[in-house]
Amino acid sequence: MARPRLPLLDRGRIVERAIAIIDADGLDALSTRRLAQELNVRAPSLYNHFATKEEILDAAADAIIAEVDLSMFGQAPWPEALTRWARAYRAALAAHPHAVPFLAHGPARRPAALRLAAAVYGALVDAGWPPREATHIGAMMRYFVAGSALGSFAQGFPDDPAVYAQQYPTLSGAHRLREHGEKVDEGAFEMGLSAIVAGLEIKFQELKA
Repeated sequence: MARPRLPLLDRGRIVERAIAIIDADGLDALSTRRLAQELNVRAPSLYNHFATKEEILDAAADAIIAEVDLSMFGQAPWPEALTRWARAYRAALAAHPHAVPFLAHGPARRPAALRLAAAVYGALVDAGWPPREATHIGAMMRYFVAGSALGSFAQGFPDDPAVYAQQYPTLSGAHRLREHGEKVDEGAFEMGLSAIVAGLEIKFQELKA
């Protein structure tokens, strides 16, 4: 039998399938045994490409972060760039919510994550932010974006009016939050982002005064 033109297994296929498992069933569902089964290979084959499961998880996390657009830095004024980047960052995380708890820990040695951190920090410093404040802004934005992508605020409320009728009258309309969940969550993110950037612009002017 002739050999196949392409290898049966490569890092890209492993990472793609690992992300699919995490997206479907969460971080705890990822194991080398399940990964090998879904790739139709033996588990030891994975170790030709990754030494450990942790390396696979790191590569999957970095592939998600690599989806974040960074092209606005160096092209747009820092308030606009920060706003556009935050939206792109949230979109990438929201597409893979089960991975967010792992991604929220920081970049570690992951190349795409380090490029992201360097792009944000470098753009802020180049714009005139002191290094200390630039570091704080990068951390603050990660907290805000990761938190917004971790889960839906609106979808966390039961859609049964009886839950609120007696004891929680101020939440009498909360049963409709699920119905408008996407708009509520998006609106909350945009309001928070606008407030953060506006506050930073005031702070920036104070620093320059």
